[in-house]
Parts: sequence; structure tokens; C-alpha cells
Amino acid sequence: MNDSYQLSFRSLLDPNCTYAFPCSAAGQVDMDALSERARVRYLYARTVIGREFTAPCVQPVSVH
Repeated sequence: MNDSYQLSFRSLLDPNCTYAFPCSAAGQVDMDALSERARVRYLYARTVIGREFTAPCVQPVSVH
């Protein structure tokens, strides 16, 4: 999987909170590659879209 993109969920409750996960350009997250903690957060964010988090968006990750 290409890690030059991330799928970002912004919190509706806390403007300083964003969950971001490596993904493909199409927004597909390889859940097997996530840590257990990241996998739980990813599944949680997907579950509460519209209540606690915005719909996710794919963003390019700048490589330095």
C-alpha cells in the first residue's frame, strides 16, 4: 500500500482532534497493517461519522 496518502476524520466535538490513517489514493485502508490501537480508532471513527467525526477525506502526505 502506498503510504503517501492518509484518510482523515476530523472531530466535530474537538477542533484539535483528527484521526488519520495511511491509505491508498482511493481511500482504502489496509486494516491488517494497522496496530491494534489504530484499528480500534479507525473502526470507531467510521461508526460515529456525522455524530463525532466528519466524513473522511483522502489527503496527500508530504514527504520531507
